[in-house]
Amino acid sequence: MKKSYLALALGTLGLGISEYVMMGILPDIAADFGVSIPFTGQLISWYAIGVCVGAPSIVLFARKTPLKRTLLFLVALFCVGNLLSSIASTYMLMACSRFIAGLPHGAYFGVGSIVASKLAPRGKENAAVAAMISGMTIANLAGVPVGTFLSHTISWRITYGLVGLWGFVTFFALWRWIPYMAPMPDTGFKGQFRFLKSWVPWLLILAIMFGNGGIFCWYSYISKVMTQVSGFSEDSLSFIMIIAGMGMVTGNILAGRFSDKYSPEYIAMITQAIAACVLIGIFFLASHPIISVALMFVGTGCLFALSAPQQIMLLKNSEGGQLLGASLAQAAFNLGNAIGAFAGGIPAEMGYSYEHTAVPGVFFALIGFALLYFYYKRQVHFSFN
Repeated sequence: MKKSYLALALGTLGLGISEYVMMGILPDIAADFGVSIPFTGQLISWYAIGVCVGAPSIVLFARKTPLKRTLLFLVALFCVGNLLSSIASTYMLMACSRFIAGLPHGAYFGVGSIVASKLAPRGKENAAVAAMISGMTIANLAGVPVGTFLSHTISWRITYGLVGLWGFVTFFALWRWIPYMAPMPDTGFKGQFRFLKSWVPWLLILAIMFGNGGIFCWYSYISKVMTQVSGFSEDSLSFIMIIAGMGMVTGNILAGRFSDKYSPEYIAMITQAIAACVLIGIFFLASHPIISVALMFVGTGCLFALSAPQQIMLLKNSEGGQLLGASLAQAAFNLGNAIGAFAGGIPAEMGYSYEHTAVPGVFFALIGFALLYFYYKRQVHFSFN
């Protein structure tokens, strides 16, 4: 891997741990603040809201700033948000710190996707973006299980403190290994929004939001599904999260390769269909431990098999506002996370067992598939122009 790709991946590694470790440590945070698991799950939504606010606003105000300088600013903000999370003394302060930690997330992916694409050889853009995103999959393979272990054995505050310190490593790597890149061509403040006059970006944003939200209805409560439904002990959660991370790594690698070989549109559509089937399987079969783990592996693989193709798809359909378009992909991902965490918590709040978190997820995933199917068919047979 090129050093420049590695530097970008170090950033997504930190972002991945910051975002996804919450799923494994919800019980610890809930016990510390004295609130319910579903209510604590709303911290996932606070992070996602931060992403949705930060992605377009930071990118718009930084549109005249060199890309490398923007990345360094975003990593500095990442450090602040996660260090604040590690010392939050009340639930509301924790919610505010998660919002701050989420602010740089989407913008980092947006700017990083453009940087990776510019550094990639022609025809290898999907693989380059997948290389950047690989940091997030490694976070789920290694970082999240370690963070979950530290939370269970010492304190969840240690986890977020270390994540905040990781930002300093990322800052140094970006400073050393990313070359200077001039700002994107400035089309003016209004020009950044011009691509949104077309219905195509909106269709993709909705497809990302519903597709990602469907998986997060279930995955937001994965620790409870595995312990209360599948019958695993809490001590085994770290190992289970490693398997989830392996699924993410596998999905990201396969999607990057097959998207360059076929097309990102086709790969995203097929992957979304598989995700819907996985969620149906989880609802009916989560009580079988081995099957539940296997479905989790495939489901988390789908989550990241969708990421790079959809990032590229939205980037291609945001001419004149590529920074905003690329960042809106992550805003849509995380808006889906927020909606998914909320919708998945509704059955649990009503007293149903945790495999029912997949029920709203199935409907969301099918909507995401329908939108991607329509996009693919129109793209194959017609011109969007």
